[in-house]
Amino acid sequence: MPLEDSELQPVLFGLFLSMYLVTVLGNLLIIMAITTDSHLHTPMYFFLSVLSLDDIVFVSTTVLKMIVNIQTSSTVISNVGCLTQMSLFIIFADMDGMLLSVMAYDRFVAICHPLNYPVIMNPQLCGFLVLVPFLRIPLGGKYKAFSTCGSHLSVVCLFYGTAIGVYLETAVSNAPKKSGVASVMYALVTPMLNPFIYSLRNRDMKSALWKLQSRIT
Repeated sequence: MPLEDSELQPVLFGLFLSMYLVTVLGNLLIIMAITTDSHLHTPMYFFLSVLSLDDIVFVSTTVLKMIVNIQTSSTVISNVGCLTQMSLFIIFADMDGMLLSVMAYDRFVAICHPLNYPVIMNPQLCGFLVLVPFLRIPLGGKYKAFSTCGSHLSVVCLFYGTAIGVYLETAVSNAPKKSGVASVMYALVTPMLNPFIYSLRNRDMKSALWKLQSRIT
């Protein structure tokens, strides 16, 4: 994100810091709720907790440095720091995409093979799917699948849509501001929205969050 507009720096600093804190705290709440509630010890929520942890690390690899740069009006980074940041960013971005695919597979099994779901999605397979990327639905199950997985599809479209848009925009024109905005969308906004998308529409997650709040207070 260019820093030549000095009058915008305080606004950008406050905006990105707020979004970062919401992202970290929201995903931490997801992890704590799933960990402390035995009813959520299922494959779907196991994947969701790993996704939340990945999102925390994913945004931290770039956003923390960006916040410091805005505050200090500096864009300097060492070669080692740049290589480390890019390596971590690529690793956790790939893991984010992998986990979204794994969660889609989990929902496919739950919808199309509900009776065999506990057998198919056993702990060994869940652990394997977290480490290795994996992913058609019968015509009769398409409507049910869409209604069940609508929130997941919105995350996938937002993450991949903005990421692809960045590279397409860069290939056809030199517009750093537009690319910067699109980069922020998939590098910060998507991880920030994940806790809301996967918890506010989920009755079990809301119940677990209420229980967690009661224990804390």
